[in-house]
Amino acid sequence: MPKTQSHYPEPTQFETVEQHTLSILVDNEPGVLARVIGLFSGRGYNIDSLTVSETEHEKHVSRITIVTKATPMVLAQMRHQLERLIPVHRVIDLTRQGTPLQRELALVKVAGLGDDRVEALRLAEAFRARVVDASTTHFIFEVTGRSTKIDQFLALMADIGLVEVSRTGIAAISRGARGMLQS
Repeated sequence: MPKTQSHYPEPTQFETVEQHTLSILVDNEPGVLARVIGLFSGRGYNIDSLTVSETEHEKHVSRITIVTKATPMVLAQMRHQLERLIPVHRVIDLTRQGTPLQRELALVKVAGLGDDRVEALRLAEAFRARVVDASTTHFIFEVTGRSTKIDQFLALMADIGLVEVSRTGIAAISRGARGMLQS
């Protein structure tokens, strides 16, 4: 299958592709997510992580958190295009603001008997994973933290009997006393 072509030029030697976390406040209405995502897919850029949830029920406002990789120029263009969408209230590049606080949740099903069960529980304790379901043949762990922590947990569980994984994607927020709507 051919690769999707980007509408933007290839990065020069002075432009590097960087990973950024964008936080977008939008009206919670049908079609908003599709329009936001369309800006990325229409230009051939992948979204590494996507989370969406209503954050202010009374105001019908949702927060979309997107992790993507692009050059600084392309990220700036995407941000400006997102800001022009009617239901978008604010777009913040959390990475540019500083080191955002980022967390992810994963549910991890591990099967095993005997020593494998003991080892799975020992590793879960080391990673502060909670057992949320168990039987005589499996565990389901809930683990939260940075994506790298979850990746490490999964790599260790693969040797024991990793069966299935469900990940939420990254939730992120800027550090400090100011909120997104405060300038």
